[in-house]
Amino acid sequence: MGTTMDYTSPSVQFFSDVNKSNSFKKNSKNYINVLGVEQLNTLDNVSLLDIFLSKDNIIEPHYHQNAAELVYCISGSAVISLLNPFTKVILNYKVAPGQVVNIPQGWWHYEIATVDDTHLLAIFNAPTPEVILGSDILALTPPNIMANSYCLDENQWKKAIAPIQPSTFIGPSNDCNRRDRNMNLAFAYPHSYLYQYQYQYPYNNFYPIRW
Repeated sequence: MGTTMDYTSPSVQFFSDVNKSNSFKKNSKNYINVLGVEQLNTLDNVSLLDIFLSKDNIIEPHYHQNAAELVYCISGSAVISLLNPFTKVILNYKVAPGQVVNIPQGWWHYEIATVDDTHLLAIFNAPTPEVILGSDILALTPPNIMANSYCLDENQWKKAIAPIQPSTFIGPSNDCNRRDRNMNLAFAYPHSYLYQYQYQYPYNNFYPIRW
C-alpha cells in the first residue's frame, strides 16, 4: 500500500458492499457490479467486476488498457475468448465453477454465457478497471475512415453499424430482433478450438476439443 493513505483518518474504508455498486445493468439477469478504489479507498492496485449473465448474453469484445484480468467462474458456464496478438489466433476457453482464464493487459477478449444464472468474477491488477469497448470503436469511428482503411462501401458500412449502440457492455441489446439471436456454440467457433479441462487423477489433463 502506498504511503499516502492516512489510516487514522475517519474517511478510511475497509468494507464495501459490491451489491450496491452497479456499473452497468441490461436487465435483472444481466448486469455488472464494480469494486475499485473509488468504492473502497484502502484497495492497493486491485479491483474487480462482479458479472451476472443469462444464456447467450455476451460481455462485448473489448480490452483493458490499464490492467490484466483474471476471470473466475463462480457458477454457471461461459466461453471466454481472447485474441493472442502475437500468434493472431482466437483462443476460446469453456469455464465451469472453480475454473479461471487469465487475460493479459491490452488483449482483445469477450465472454459468452452458455447457461442461465452464470456468475463470473473479473479481478484486475489496477485500482480501477478501464475499458475500451468494441461498440464504441465501431460506432464512433467515422464511416469514411473505416471505408477508406479497409476498402469498404461507406454506405453499406453505415447501414451495417446503424443498430450498434455505443457502450453496449452486455449484448445483444434488449430490442434485438435478429432471427439467429440465440447462439449455438456448435456453430459459434467453426474455425477455432474450444478448450476445457478433463480431470484425471493425479494430474489435470488439458486438451483441445472441437464442438
